[in-house]
This record gives sequence, C-alpha cells and structure tokens, in this order.
Amino acid sequence: MNILLIGSGGREHALAWAISASPLCDRLFIAPGNPGTAECGTNVVLDIADHRAVADFCKLMSVGLVVVGPEGPLVDGIADDLEAAGIKTFGPSKAAAQLEGSKAFTKELCAEFDIPTAAFARFTDEAAARAYVAKTGAPLVIKADGLAAGKGVVMAETVEQADDALAMMFSGGLGAAGAEVVIEEWMIGEEASFFALCDGAHALALASAQDHKRVGDGDTGPNTGGMGAYSPAPVMTKALEERVMAEIIAPTLAGMAKRGTPFKGVLFAGLMITADGPKLIEYNVRFGDPECEVLMPRLKSDIVPALLAARDGVLNAVDLRWSDQAALTVVMAANGYPATPEKGSVIKGIEKAAAEKDVLVFHAGTQAKGDDLVANGGRVLNIVALGKTVSEAQAKAYKAVDLIDWPGGFCRRDIGWQAVKREREG
Repeated sequence: MNILLIGSGGREHALAWAISASPLCDRLFIAPGNPGTAECGTNVVLDIADHRAVADFCKLMSVGLVVVGPEGPLVDGIADDLEAAGIKTFGPSKAAAQLEGSKAFTKELCAEFDIPTAAFARFTDEAAARAYVAKTGAPLVIKADGLAAGKGVVMAETVEQADDALAMMFSGGLGAAGAEVVIEEWMIGEEASFFALCDGAHALALASAQDHKRVGDGDTGPNTGGMGAYSPAPVMTKALEERVMAEIIAPTLAGMAKRGTPFKGVLFAGLMITADGPKLIEYNVRFGDPECEVLMPRLKSDIVPALLAARDGVLNAVDLRWSDQAALTVVMAANGYPATPEKGSVIKGIEKAAAEKDVLVFHAGTQAKGDDLVANGGRVLNIVALGKTVSEAQAKAYKAVDLIDWPGGFCRRDIGWQAVKREREG
C-alpha cells in the first residue's frame, strides 16, 4: 500500500525509516517531512491543518494508511476527518486525544478510574491558584492544561517560582494552553517513558525509554522537548512493566471505552517510579520525540502490520520482537535553544557520523539550502547508536557526535548517565 506520514521532526524521520523498510509499503509520502525523511520516501507540500486537502491527496495518490506523527493534528481531529473520508488512519480521535490535549481531562480520568497519579488541583483563576500554592507550599509542579510544545510544565522548587509560573501562564505566556492550570504534588522517584499500542480494547506493550528533559548536563536548566533518550530504561523491570499495563494502561483503555471515546493509537505514559510503585505523570497520544528515535532501531518486527492492527481493532493477534541491544540518542540543538534558537548555521560531517558502525542520524530541524544543510529549528539532529549496553551505545553516539562539524549547535554530554551509573555499580 501507499502510506502517508504526517510530521517533520526527528520522530517522523525515525518512523519513516521504519515504515519504508516494510514489504507492505509501496510508496511512502511524508508531509511536510525534512531532508532526512526525503531519503526514506517522497516529501510533499501539504497544509496538514487543511484536513480536506490531506484527504484529497490521499485519494489522488491511493494512500491506504495515514500515520500521524505529532500531537497537534490529532488534537485538532485529523483522524476523525480522514476516517470520515474513508481513509485508514493510525492515531486517536479528537475526543481520545484529549488525554494529551488537556492535562485536567487526564487527571479527572485518573481520579474516576483509580489510576495512580500525583495529587492535583485545577484552576482557571490566578488568585485562587496563588492561594492554593500559599496554603500547600513548595515544591510543586505547575502545568498548563493545553498543548504548549513541551514548555507548559514548570518544576517549582519555591513558592516564588510557582507564583512566577502562574503569572506567566495566566497572562497569556503560553497562549490558550495556559487558560487553565493544573497544580500537582512533586513526586519523588525516577522517571521513565513507557509505550503501548492500543486498538480501543486491547493494549500491546512496546518498550520503555528514559528521556532527558533539562537542557544542561546534570539535569540542570530549563525543560526542553528532550535532549536525548535511551531504551530500554533499566528501572523498568519486567515486573514493573506488568504493573504499568495492569494498573495504568488497562484501566485507561477501559475508562475511555466506558466514556464512549475508545483510544486507538499509541499511548505514551510518562511515569514516575516511586517508593509506592509506578504513577502516571502524564499521557502523550503519539510516539515520543526523542524516544521514538531509540524505539524504532530496537524494533525487529515490521511496524506496519502493528499500526494497521491498532487501527483495525485486532492487536490481540499481533506479537512484536525487540532487539536485546540498547539504543541511545543524543539531540544536537541550535545555540539559543530552548529560548530563541539561532537558525541558518551550516552543518557538515553528517555523512561521516552516519558511516560509523551501529550509528543512525535522524534529522529534526534541518533544511536544505543550496548545497548546504542548515539548522532550521531548536532540536536539529538525533545521533543514535546501538550497543550491547547503554554505556557502549553512549560511547558510540558521542564518537559520532564529534564527527559532526557544527559550531552553531550544542548537545548534552551525559545522556544515559543514570543507566551508565547502574551498569558501573551493577
């Protein structure tokens, strides 16, 4: 079949790489894609906000499956509109995508169906929110209710930081996303990302990963969309994975079905592994970025039948095989990220890095300009390496990073530090 992949980041390059390897994929189109995805298929200029235009393109090019990468189009209802036009689409409905589109929606679902998560309160009034902070005290986590491109969460260690976050959100600093705010308890533990394909009734566990949100080494500085990741996450033992499936994923699927908004697609559970067990931090309704970049290289099975089974409601007939190897990705970002990334700087040496054994380079924020490849976003490249251990994958990834000539970019130098520490101590 012909397949259309929607999106333009590192996640989409990783998905394009995996999908294009499937015997089921005749032609792969990516809208709008990037210079990296162009090596896996055909980039097309489409206004993905114009759902009718996307549907018309699918009919014109005999597209049998649409895979939606980013959350924005899903929250805007692209899956509903394409399905209504008779086009199979991988991704949740607009109603089900509220699991990511609204923090308050997810917290209320957790409360209703006894899904373990942080204690919370929700506010649409700044004065009431400030009073709650004053009464509760710090540390607290302040979250904008809506989509904020990874910038809607503030880890407030003091009351002053919490008040500053509330002032920023309620004054429109994050647009409509901050019109409602969720304030949560600060959970103690180790974070992990866990992924499961869902078909509305059944869930198939994928793999775990661990992201690095802070911009600087040692987990310092502001939150970002993610500066690197590795898979699997050592903290996620088999027993913990089973608990997550039973205590978090299964009741979420059952609850969504009971509400009449069954979830089909991929559930990305951001978890905190606490002394009391796993608790849900938040849900995303798509493959993570940069987590997808370490999941796809570890997946040994064909991804396309699994995506189709999730859409068709027959995931219970699917089994996936995963490599025992670890994968680690280092994100190279443009100077100035996450505040104001500098665009237009020339990047050289990608071919050298990609030629290294067990290394892949996924593009995120790149642009072809004449004969040059230039930075065109905040997170620009993902340097991925596979190894028998996270330590080995880390060493290979940084060796490849050092082959890239890009004075206009930077990266963290400690991606995977928690797993490496475990391996050294273990």
